[in-house]
Amino acid sequence: MTSEADRATGVYAATGEASPLPGIPVSAGALLFDRAGRLLILKPTYKSGWTIPGGVMEANGETPWDACRREVREECGIEVHQGRLACMDFRRPRHGRPGGVRFLFDCGQVGAKALSGIVLQPEEISEYRLAGLPDALDLLREPIRRRVRAATRRKRLVYLENGRPVPGA
Repeated sequence: MTSEADRATGVYAATGEASPLPGIPVSAGALLFDRAGRLLILKPTYKSGWTIPGGVMEANGETPWDACRREVREECGIEVHQGRLACMDFRRPRHGRPGGVRFLFDCGQVGAKALSGIVLQPEEISEYRLAGLPDALDLLREPIRRRVRAATRRKRLVYLENGRPVPGA
């Protein structure tokens, strides 16, 4: 039987061999709004539908908040200085998909100057738009839509599994 300490260190006591630690992809995204309350959404070049600024956390010790800020800067050239963790979504692995953990930060309102200076990362993003929340929700890919809807309905952290609320959590 593996002890809690063995699981934490990734070493099996009986053999001294390293145990495989779970490789769980983690990503972070940002909700960015203009003064009129419209959400910034992006059209990726590498998949269908629309998304929000964000992406995969680097395996070099980057935190979810750092990943959120880096991805926003890389994808659209906006410097994010504040945000509130609005949603955390655990995605179970499925055939051909690794699952993972998705963090969503509500970064609030972005000034007109920053929005007018958006510079897209052309290899990843083909266009952007500011859309009212109902229109944005219609355009967003389903998993992100569920996260954004849950995060914008409440002003507290929302925990989801596969984009759905978990009773008792």
